[in-house]
Amino acid sequence: MQNPFTLTFGKSPLEPVERPVQTNEIVDAFTAESVNQQMFIITGVRGSGKTVMMTEIARRLREKENWVVIELNPSTDLLQAMLAKLNSNKVCAAIIKSAKIDLSFFGFGVAIEGVPAITDAETAIITILEKMKKSGKRLLVTIDEVTNNDFMKVFAGSFQIFVRQDLPVFLLATGLYENIDELQNEKNLTFLYRAPKIQLKPLNQLAIINKYKNIFGTDRDTAEKMAELTKGYPFAFQVLGYLTWNHSGHYEVVIDEYEQYLSEFVYDKIWSELSQKDRIVARGIAETESGKIKEIREHLGMETNEFNPYRKRLIKKESFPARPEGMYFLHCRFSRDM
Repeated sequence: MQNPFTLTFGKSPLEPVERPVQTNEIVDAFTAESVNQQMFIITGVRGSGKTVMMTEIARRLREKENWVVIELNPSTDLLQAMLAKLNSNKVCAAIIKSAKIDLSFFGFGVAIEGVPAITDAETAIITILEKMKKSGKRLLVTIDEVTNNDFMKVFAGSFQIFVRQDLPVFLLATGLYENIDELQNEKNLTFLYRAPKIQLKPLNQLAIINKYKNIFGTDRDTAEKMAELTKGYPFAFQVLGYLTWNHSGHYEVVIDEYEQYLSEFVYDKIWSELSQKDRIVARGIAETESGKIKEIREHLGMETNEFNPYRKRLIKKESFPARPEGMYFLHCRFSRDM
């Protein structure tokens, strides 16, 4: 039997732990008859399941007759890519053809006699979306791991125009906190602040226990110990499950390998992205057992006005939840060099 777990970031596993409340929130908002929300941003620490959740939502909407779903690469010209994806989609291509929209300027199809060619990607997309609206169609655009680059800035500005014109286009994006924060702080893109942010927190512990118990046919006590090791971190759930499966269900023998895997593929990356002062504060939080802010500050020798900005930033970056005992990062070995 195939291993039901996966070690590949972003790949939908055969045995995921679902997030039904947040997933349904987005699907319900997008499919409502009277739409008042056309964009959601999913954020979370690396390996928290952002891409998996986005993929599941896209799958559910793709199954609906009146929906078209396209996926864009944030490192490419997003408007040009969006236009190309619309033109290659069977439903949209039929709409473009029947509406006699001339996209020959972009290398799509041939010139239409008596119809001026559209030479601006944004205008072409608006024209197609207007026709989709008349046909009762809705479009979902997904972008995984958005970054603050010129392509994303232009696309975000255009998307704002699409929404203002009441066009049936919806955006679902994922990204790390710092990348989302940089983008929404750009001039003219502050509307992103108003976009609902779905912050992925640790998975439900009971759901993890039940998954391990059912997959491995183990007793509840063993499943609870395995679930505790993951701290609710989705990627850790997959890694521990994957390694345990390969060792005939004996999780105890893979603990060292499990911790090494997380260190190399997650913790080292998170640690490398922290500033020198962030690392000092992170180390101080982890080394203070009580978790009380006063004791952490005293341990670090920092005043409140110096400590609070770093603490808040670490919480927002989601490297650390607000309470130390909930840290994903507590697994990390703080003995490494600063």
